[in-house]
Amino acid sequence: MCTELDAEHVLEHGKPHERTAIIHKLAGQIVKMSQQKFASKVVEKCLTFGNADERQFLVNEMLGSTDENEPLQAMMKDPYGNYVVQKVLETCDDQSLELILSRIKVHLTALKKYTYGKHIVSRVEKLITTGGEPFPTYFLYRFAE
Repeated sequence: MCTELDAEHVLEHGKPHERTAIIHKLAGQIVKMSQQKFASKVVEKCLTFGNADERQFLVNEMLGSTDENEPLQAMMKDPYGNYVVQKVLETCDDQSLELILSRIKVHLTALKKYTYGKHIVSRVEKLITTGGEPFPTYFLYRFAE
């Protein structure tokens, strides 16, 4: 049986095909895992060490199948899930970042009422005000509107 620590080690130090196997094995469980203390760290490692296609696969699952943002909303308010969302903001490509931020923007006011949602608000506001990477400059102006 593979533990979270074993999976984290393989994700960080394993071969690309081993990382891919782990990430695809987690399909359908990403949001649930993101809301668990140790499993959320595995999801963060997937985002950190996965390739661009694998990160996109994970982001798509987190966004859900509609514009309602239920999976993302649940993660942003969760004590462990909010860290996974922050990791997504650090690791995804510009196109995914724009989509995620547009979905987060809708919830910023509501997130301020949740202890863990405040972490997301703070991260987004910090990135906007500092103009920090990985945001393209054109997007900072659009998001701040």
